[in-house]
Amino acid sequence: MCFKQGEDQSYCQRLQHDMYFLTSNSRLNEQVVDKIILQLNRVYPQILTDTEAEKFRNPKASLHTRLSYLIKHLQKKGDRHCQEFYRALQINAEQLYNDLPSRKILKTTDSTEIDSEMEKCMLNDRGPVFFLTCFSVAAGFALFWYCSHSDTKVIGRARRILGFSPIIIGRHVRNICMLYLEDISRN
Repeated sequence: MCFKQGEDQSYCQRLQHDMYFLTSNSRLNEQVVDKIILQLNRVYPQILTDTEAEKFRNPKASLHTRLSYLIKHLQKKGDRHCQEFYRALQINAEQLYNDLPSRKILKTTDSTEIDSEMEKCMLNDRGPVFFLTCFSVAAGFALFWYCSHSDTKVIGRARRILGFSPIIIGRHVRNICMLYLEDISRN
């Protein structure tokens, strides 16, 4: 009944891959399994008949056994039934749905999804020194443009700012700026 859809796995194959994950370590509790069974019973067209739903909700059997039988039953019914199971799982236990092994495989093989680690490297491959250099050059140009007016008030303010700037831009650069300001004030 299961068939392959393009290059992706069918829902039956994905469910087979996720079966151990879903049935181990009590990942699904009684209430969530009951909600999934009820949703599968109420979906149009019905995925589970009323008698099947009651059989899988039987509290006399262990949760692990009921869930294993439910998964096997859905796989026998076909891909559409398995797809509805995944939809019900997503609605009723979204965190568990996102942690499924088949979902992780789909996320890593999806070429449209951006890998955040790769994006981080792509955006920051020049590093902080490059950023500080560009910022310093831009700030220097802005300061020179601001100080290029012949107004002496501006030059006096610029000297005060540059007087405290050896920490920020370095003494050598500060000396060049001061010489430039003195040259402007003489003209």
